[in-house]
Amino acid sequence: MTSPRPEVLAKLTPVLTKRWLSPDAWRIDTYEQLDGYQALRKALKSDPDDLIAFMKDSGHRGRGGAGFPVGMKWAFIPQNDGKPHYLVVNADEGEPGTCKDLPLMMNDPHALIEGMIIATWAIRSNKAFVYIRGEAIHAARRLRNAVEEAYAKGYLGKDILGSGHDLDIVIHSGAGAYICGEETALLDSLEGYRGQPRLRPPFPATHGVYGCPTVINNVGSIASVPHIVLNGGDWWKSLGSENSAGTMIYSLSGRVANPGQYECGMGITLRELIELAGGMLPGHELKFWTPGGSSTPMLTAEHLDVPLDFDGVAKAGSILGTTATMIFSDRDCPVYATYRWLMFYTHESCGKCTPCREGNFWMTRTFRRILSGKGTHADLDTLLDTCDNLLGRSFCGLGDGATSSVTSSLQYFKQDYLDYIEGHRRPLLNEADLVGAH
Repeated sequence: MTSPRPEVLAKLTPVLTKRWLSPDAWRIDTYEQLDGYQALRKALKSDPDDLIAFMKDSGHRGRGGAGFPVGMKWAFIPQNDGKPHYLVVNADEGEPGTCKDLPLMMNDPHALIEGMIIATWAIRSNKAFVYIRGEAIHAARRLRNAVEEAYAKGYLGKDILGSGHDLDIVIHSGAGAYICGEETALLDSLEGYRGQPRLRPPFPATHGVYGCPTVINNVGSIASVPHIVLNGGDWWKSLGSENSAGTMIYSLSGRVANPGQYECGMGITLRELIELAGGMLPGHELKFWTPGGSSTPMLTAEHLDVPLDFDGVAKAGSILGTTATMIFSDRDCPVYATYRWLMFYTHESCGKCTPCREGNFWMTRTFRRILSGKGTHADLDTLLDTCDNLLGRSFCGLGDGATSSVTSSLQYFKQDYLDYIEGHRRPLLNEADLVGAH
């Protein structure tokens, strides 16, 4: 393992992560000593409409996967409609390989709370929710404790800092379903129903929680807001690349020396990230990787220098997604990796629509046949045909995401499939695994 070159090391840009190593970083006293709640004081002096316009001008885009402009989403909320407005923070974070929101909530929960107060001032909301994944028990406890601290200091409740703004925050733990990361399924779950996606339109901006106008943002999207308000939109733009302002927390896992979270300006390349992570493990050579989790098409060693921002990754044929950068080497099998991801999507499908419910079920069994040495050449056509019936025909993005690893692995590693089918490679699964595969 070698140390990163100075020019690469300089690309580390701690903004969201700058407080993580401070003693008791999650405590409100520590947060206030490190610029905490200063952005709120500044924001409360602004007109809500001006604050929305400022956020639009900053170029800040959502960190939950789609990259939708945050200010534009806030602007969709109808004003003077006589209805209550709501803010919902999506803290479900169930995408395989993703680990950026949980450490953020564990280490710096008040950044999220301050961002929520600013956002609710902008959209004229007096009630906000954080929908957190059920398994994230420690993060939920830390958030609830931070909310109690904020109430005690007067940052939540009635007439916040004398501004006339009232806000109550509820931390809601889900039951642990990947589908609830989809915003409308999250809303159903939040209201006490089974987590299943809703038909759109109408959209949450006009018909969200309890049928009222609702903004739904990711943890990182909201936690960035205080930094942007405090330092300015031009500063935020200067940290990233064109059309991809600011920093991003890249979650590196897999065959690297030092897996973890690396916050850098958007546009950094995988080559530089791997260098920051201490390089590949000894004896391992990069073979394939995901730029944004298992629901984004995999890329190869040929894409080492692709800028990891919204436009750069899209041009390479994938999606930036949640920047869950999973690194696989020449010792890993893309066919088996795809099979394991499909098992996840099959298990997590809510079953509401036929393409996703049945398509993932049968693709999983097709993969079992191939990996058991019983596959045929026709199976590859069947997989592509099934993906065609899933992509764009599923009720929500879960079905679309499930096809990504299948189509991309067949695009780049078709020979790996043929090696199993033609008997050039020893089967990874045995006869027992074929039960129910036909």
